[in-house]
Amino acid sequence: MNLIFLGPPGSGKGTQAKIICKELGILHLSTGDLLREGVKDGTDLGMQAKKYMEAGELVPDKLIVDLIEEKLASGALNDGYILDGFPRTVPQAEALRDMLAKNNSKIDKAILLDVSNEEVIKRLSGRFFCPICNAGYN
Repeated sequence: MNLIFLGPPGSGKGTQAKIICKELGILHLSTGDLLREGVKDGTDLGMQAKKYMEAGELVPDKLIVDLIEEKLASGALNDGYILDGFPRTVPQAEALRDMLAKNNSKIDKAILLDVSNEEVIKRLSGRFFCPICNAGYN
């Protein structure tokens, strides 16, 4: 099963994705995790993304799409996955459509976690992150 979880930061996408992935035995793909992993491992895409991340800028769609495409092409996702927060933009959605067609794959469901702005602010204001590994704590 291939799913997309959409929603604002703090809506619970990552939390719910982890629970469901564990239950179904499928992979959880978060673009943030992929970026941090690429930087940590020193991959070409990770090093390109690092420049933007260190400057506090958004990583360009092209790099995000390339990270996802690399995972899709590797076969690591053949047993199913949840895309957590991807696609975020129209160009990313178009690229995903093309990637799926190229890999003869499809998305079974897209799920929007709709949370009020007030609730998102409440949740995010209570988040703490490790300055070394960027792990989140609530």
